[in-house]
Amino acid sequence: MIAGAVCMSHSPLMDRNRAEPAQESAWNEALGDAARFIKTRNVDFCIVFYPDHLNGFLYDLMPSFCVGASGTSLGDFGTIPGALDIPENLAASCAAHCISSGVDVAISYDMEVDHGGVQPLEMLSIGQDLTRFIPIFINCVAPPRPIFPRVRALGEAVGNWARGRHERVMMIGSGGLSHDPPLPSISSATGDAGKRLREGGPLSHRDRLVRQRNVVNEGILFSDGHSRLRPLSPTWDEGFIRAMAGGDLCFLDQMAEEAITAEAGTGAHELRCWIAALSAIGGYTAGESFYAPVEPWITGMGLMTATPFGAARQLTD
Repeated sequence: MIAGAVCMSHSPLMDRNRAEPAQESAWNEALGDAARFIKTRNVDFCIVFYPDHLNGFLYDLMPSFCVGASGTSLGDFGTIPGALDIPENLAASCAAHCISSGVDVAISYDMEVDHGGVQPLEMLSIGQDLTRFIPIFINCVAPPRPIFPRVRALGEAVGNWARGRHERVMMIGSGGLSHDPPLPSISSATGDAGKRLREGGPLSHRDRLVRQRNVVNEGILFSDGHSRLRPLSPTWDEGFIRAMAGGDLCFLDQMAEEAITAEAGTGAHELRCWIAALSAIGGYTAGESFYAPVEPWITGMGLMTATPFGAARQLTD
């Protein structure tokens, strides 16, 4: 059965660049509320819809969707590295159900999950262990991206599978809101960066250090008003959260990819993960929500909980 959903932003800079004390305190309070929301529902495992940041998935093979049946945490940007506690048989069953439902997911028994997938679990593990989960990758970074109706179809297929289980499953959508991360592009990357985008392969220690240092420095420039990245878009972000709270999962269907990028940055495409998680639970009542544009983290930081219609009584049994 489905216990609910938590949709939330992530940021690689949360453990490196400090936000304004009031913003950071409010964010931590929202995290605490979401963690308690999960804890009261006696969750057996989570399903995390997440975007990769050209770490585990590159253009040597770039699926629209991929279910992880086994894998490791990459450990980037302060997240914890190591083997992930993925229930292999459940993940394989979920992938098979998606395919039989007409959603062509890939499956990986060697998935590398970056901060986009594990940071939410680590942050929500306040007084509880949320490390048992199925990671589901959605390509939000590397064009061509899946269209929003297919993202909803993925979420619906995963949700139908979860409703048939006796375990209590929490859906987590990781990503967004407005931000414009400094990531390489297949259309402009040259040299070693372009070769890695096309051929795949791990980053060396030096290259990862340089990449992470550049992102940290960009956060400092962004806070000081000297960055060339697109600014955050609070009005756009708040409109999106209102739409999700109201159950309008088609909110972005008529918005062109280029328009989303222009309005809210390339990172806003990660909101596919929110839409997938909320599509999985079907009709729902939105719970607590939070939003703040946090410039040191170069991200519009948002969080929302949701409970399936009619689930409250079942979840207390």
